Amino acid sequence: MTDKITAIATAYHPDQRLLAVIEAARASCVEVLVVDNTPGGAELLDGELPEGVRVLRPAGNLGLAGALNLGVREMAPGTDAVLLLDQDSVLSGEVVGRLAAYLADPTIGAAAPAPWDAVRESYIDPRTVLRPEVADRDAVITSGMVVRRSLLEELGGFREDFFVDCVDQDFCLRLRRTGMRIVQDKRVKLPHSLGEVREHRFLIGHVRVTHHPRWRLYWVIRNGVLLVKENLLRSPAWCLASVLIMGRWVLLTALYEKPRGARLRAMWHGLRDGVRGRTSKDYLPAGSALAGS
Repeated sequence: MTDKITAIATAYHPDQRLLAVIEAARASCVEVLVVDNTPGGAELLDGELPEGVRVLRPAGNLGLAGALNLGVREMAPGTDAVLLLDQDSVLSGEVVGRLAAYLADPTIGAAAPAPWDAVRESYIDPRTVLRPEVADRDAVITSGMVVRRSLLEELGGFREDFFVDCVDQDFCLRLRRTGMRIVQDKRVKLPHSLGEVREHRFLIGHVRVTHHPRWRLYWVIRNGVLLVKENLLRSPAWCLASVLIMGRWVLLTALYEKPRGARLRAMWHGLRDGVRGRTSKDYLPAGSALAGS
């Protein structure tokens, strides 16, 4: 199946790692589409790129969901599966082939690697060590996922009103509702960056805190709350875990992130809008194509 895969990579102010992502994807996919969300376009992508690589540049930042959907619309016909990539997700052809092989099982709709912190040499989700080598999952991150093209098109792509956060979780939950499975192979490790992460003392140990900008904190809570509302009866265990994760995030923000008032206010606005099913454009980043829509 590795000769019938299209790769879609999203970019936003990328660094040199994106070129490695493109090179690795080109070796295992028939085409590579790079959706450049950088306002004005990233200079890194202005040079000559390998054959089979196309750069798509929307008028503004579409967010993760909009960028992925643009890539899906622009795919060439004839491919069977889609490899989704962030700008720092380098996957070798062997790894892509290993994930794609799971789609030979007609009950599996998507296969994913396990996100890996290369600095700490540990799984980003510590619960991964407790799971079997190949585990059925309710949700996985989009980066590194290999998904059936027919299923992606059947589901109508990704939820653009989510912009960035929880886009992967919403898509996976909808995929699972079709009756198809999502499997994660923890032997396949995906080096993945969480952004700016700092370590702080907490009681007798340490905790790691991701210092996202305020607009991201809004979307984390807004989208997470909305997903819990929509899936409480369908996936109660997933919803409980999601609520606990959001609660931990709020607690660590209150303890360690400054300015605390402004950051907690953004999360409160996210909670309010998630409960009401609304969106505040005040929390869209500069250059967003949705800000003027």
